[in-house]
Amino acid sequence: MAKDLVRTRHSITKFYSLKSQLQGVSLRMQTLKSSQAMADAMRGVTKAMKSMNTRLSLPSLQNILKEFERQNEKMDMTTEVMGDAIDDAFAEEDEEEETEELVNAVLDELGCNVGAEMVSAPAGGVGVAVEKDSAGPTPVLEGTAAESGDGGLDDDLQARLDKLRGA
Repeated sequence: MAKDLVRTRHSITKFYSLKSQLQGVSLRMQTLKSSQAMADAMRGVTKAMKSMNTRLSLPSLQNILKEFERQNEKMDMTTEVMGDAIDDAFAEEDEEEETEELVNAVLDELGCNVGAEMVSAPAGGVGVAVEKDSAGPTPVLEGTAAESGDGGLDDDLQARLDKLRGA
């Protein structure tokens, strides 16, 4: 009986080992079957691509794409022009003032005071003169040459050029 018990235990162990090996073989067969199905699918795709390649002319496709791009750009420009025309047609006189007030309100909320920081530009031409003091030359914004009384920017540049030539 003891021998039968030992043989039975060894047989159970062998059956477990055999079951594991059979499951491994089954998984390998499923893997091979999947690989075969993938190879068949790839073969079909390759055939389809070959037939499309023979039927499809690349230069004609490029021409179609160029024409599409050209028409798309034309449509974008037309849309922009039409949008501007519609905006101009429906624009009211007060819209520009309201827009400016809204922008100023937003800038004020952000702490930006654009009007105070901008230098008022003169109506005529602008010249630059160099003002000399103890700290060195300082650029100064001037009005037109007639307003400054000294010939303006051209005279200043000529004086600098003469100074460089003399040095």
